[in-house]
Amino acid sequence: MGDALLPLLVVVLSAWSGVVDLAGSAHVDGAPPSKIAVVGAGIGGSATAHFLRQHFGPEVQVDVFEKGEVGGRLATVTVNHNDYESGGSIIHSLNLHMQEFVKQLGLKYRRSVAGKTAVFNGEEMILEETDWYLLDLFRLWWRYGISFIRLQMWVEEIMEKFMRIYKYQAHGYAFSSVEELLDSLGGSGFINMTRRPLSDSLLELGVSQRFIDEVIKPVMRVNSGQNVSIPAFVGAVSLAGAQNNLWAVEGGNKLVCSGLLKMANANLLQAQVSSISPLYSGEMPQYQLTFTTEADTGSDLYDIVVVATPLQASVRSGIRFQGFTPPFEELPGSYHSTVATIVHGYLNTSFFGFPDPRLFPFASVLTTETLDPFFNSVASVCPVNISTGFRRKQPQEAGVYKVFSPHPLDKAQLKTLFRSYYSVQVTEWQAYPCYGSSQGLSPVELHPNLYYLNGIELAGSAMEMSSVAAKNIALLAYHRWNRQTDMVDQKDLMHRIKTEL
Repeated sequence: MGDALLPLLVVVLSAWSGVVDLAGSAHVDGAPPSKIAVVGAGIGGSATAHFLRQHFGPEVQVDVFEKGEVGGRLATVTVNHNDYESGGSIIHSLNLHMQEFVKQLGLKYRRSVAGKTAVFNGEEMILEETDWYLLDLFRLWWRYGISFIRLQMWVEEIMEKFMRIYKYQAHGYAFSSVEELLDSLGGSGFINMTRRPLSDSLLELGVSQRFIDEVIKPVMRVNSGQNVSIPAFVGAVSLAGAQNNLWAVEGGNKLVCSGLLKMANANLLQAQVSSISPLYSGEMPQYQLTFTTEADTGSDLYDIVVVATPLQASVRSGIRFQGFTPPFEELPGSYHSTVATIVHGYLNTSFFGFPDPRLFPFASVLTTETLDPFFNSVASVCPVNISTGFRRKQPQEAGVYKVFSPHPLDKAQLKTLFRSYYSVQVTEWQAYPCYGSSQGLSPVELHPNLYYLNGIELAGSAMEMSSVAAKNIALLAYHRWNRQTDMVDQKDLMHRIKTEL
């Protein structure tokens, strides 16, 4: 995960009960759905199409609408005949859905290339990784006491509880809201973690303020572009993505998305969905989707619709919800802009206090908030295809670097970071929600048989979080359609699963 779990308050269809019973979201005759639409072909949408095919079988038509490139925020750019990740780059070793996707699709794990990390405060390196693990541990203890041990234990405890979701989903259980899902994993503790700042939770743990300022803040800046005021659960997910046991997909992480769509036998439509409207001809509504392609405008009817793209105004999804009673209210909040700049050039190591680039030992540099630097991180990056003899470029050589920053870098800033450069490619992402501990969580069910995947990002934004949400929505849609209420929002699932075995 390189990511986080968070809240956003939404008031959508508060009078559902007066319109229809959600638990009865199935056609009376028990027939399977004819057509299902998924809006968005990022990792969330493509995983949803895959899981929907698993649960509803081969006869259902699954259409996936994508206005841009398949992969969404998983993307690559080409530099000097090699491709590099410009979007989501890392996957945790405990991300079981992503692992299973790679296995089923016959993809390969990308070979990792070692590199050291440092933290820069605008004037000097305040924390430096070495080649000696025990020396690094001693330095951490000397500077921060046992804060790093407390942090590690906290993150591991949270991840251990989160891993329960795989057992629940393997047994077919689904949740009608992000709150229900979190409660099933960690009880009120997980819910409370979406409502209080990360900094408060860490201080209560006994983590020192110095450790928060010099280690936690830099990690948050690179992983979410935000600070330690983000909710504790989001922070825990992000910190899990800062560990060593990470991996990526050979050829690019976006290959998972295209592979899942192909495996699901989904119809990919390169189109912008402009409106979604309910049409009632019986007990349950169908949904009319109006869409625009490069050549034409069309519309079609679907029994089930999954929206797998953010709906906040700042993202400009272009989707209008028409004809709903009561009308949809716009999702509050916005998405945080993160700029990824891929530079082919010579790093200016003098800026970091190393006049001789041959003595600069770091592959990546994180930054603190001390002097409010104009960039969050800079790192030497490897191509998505790594040959056996590949070696990382030395600082005195022209290499490829990825710079994360809150705003596009101007020429003066580029000249500050690089002695010279051959090319610059800029990608501005609406990468993560703007997190705040006072927010609530977005709904999963917008209307009967109309689902919203990206609400999970308010609790944690990562490839695996989207995959977990995709599996949950596929299960929820299947159980709602078939009126299997005993498989939704069940309590004490660990005990229930044990008794089933």
